[in-house]
Amino acid sequence: MRSGTKLWSVGGFTLLEVLIAVFVLAVGIVGGVSMQLAAMRARHQSALLAQASLLATSMAERLRANPSQMQLPDGANPYLTLDYDVLDQPPPAPPAVLCYADACNAAQLAWFDLYEIKTALRTHLPSGRVVICRDAGLWSGGTLLWPCSGGAGAPLVIKVGWRGKRADGRPQVDRTGQHVPGVALPVGAL
Repeated sequence: MRSGTKLWSVGGFTLLEVLIAVFVLAVGIVGGVSMQLAAMRARHQSALLAQASLLATSMAERLRANPSQMQLPDGANPYLTLDYDVLDQPPPAPPAVLCYADACNAAQLAWFDLYEIKTALRTHLPSGRVVICRDAGLWSGGTLLWPCSGGAGAPLVIKVGWRGKRADGRPQVDRTGQHVPGVALPVGAL
């Protein structure tokens, strides 16, 4: 054996190295969980937007399928009475005539269509709202608004929305304090 030479044996990791490794692992896990939550939130908002788009498109087709009611003056048009909020109003009462197999005239079909959209909204968007109106100023500052600002010559619009939340959990509201519409579908010149 030689004198003056020391043999060092490496026996393992120090406590500091282990703590750093655990910290890096914890940061990675927290990052992964936050990404998963963001993805779930985005998927949920996407599903709500898809449902709102389907409801608005369905209602637009119903309006186009009942042209005699659409030619009525705005005050007599039953479709333009629709402003239904699921959380603020009771479940819709069925109309006098359900047009599934029964013969319906144009007015009965309009009231049936309104019942159907309210029922679908309650089923698919449990915190939703739908409005049909004439709106000349659909967008205001890049944001959809619920109030309608149109007269008889303004385009017919179907607005569907829900009570959404921001990423921090606060409600997503416009400057008037109302929840923001998610979809606004112009029906056209009816």
